[in-house]
Amino acid sequence: MTVIGPDGQPRCGWATSAPEYIEYHDNEWGKEIRDDRGLFERMTLEGFQSGLSWITILRKRENFRAAFAHFDPEVIAKYGTDDYDRLMADPGIVRNRLKINATISNARALLELDDGEFTDLLWSFQPANRKAPKTLGDVPATTPESVAMSKALKKKGFVFVGPTTAYALMQASGIVNDHLSTCIAR
Repeated sequence: MTVIGPDGQPRCGWATSAPEYIEYHDNEWGKEIRDDRGLFERMTLEGFQSGLSWITILRKRENFRAAFAHFDPEVIAKYGTDDYDRLMADPGIVRNRLKINATISNARALLELDDGEFTDLLWSFQPANRKAPKTLGDVPATTPESVAMSKALKKKGFVFVGPTTAYALMQASGIVNDHLSTCIAR
């Protein structure tokens, strides 16, 4: 169900507990992203969020951008031991060995694709004619499309992109619109 925000507008129930959530919900979440770099950023952040609260990632987002060269895969793909050590020592980001290594590996996998191929691949999993959810309980953690996306990404060399992370990426980038039916951002 939607919750009335501080401005009197109805929003998805998760989106009103912090100003960062309201800003993200209203201006980014569910908005279409159709470029490789933008999608790479969202995939990376969704991977870092795994096991953590999304507010943690939102509050560290600018630090992530600085630490990962604004998610430029050309730069990240060249990261070596010194960069890894720098990232592991950076208190401004989530210092998780697996997630940092996944970001570097995923940048390399992205560069193996043709320009725009990553975007086309992700958007090929957009479900047709999906009904607007009425309650948060109607929003799944995974879908057949996110399972298929995860498999396709792994086949292309991407890591740390299970079906739940793939679905969160789909939501964050507008591949699916999971704003509730009565939400102002729908």
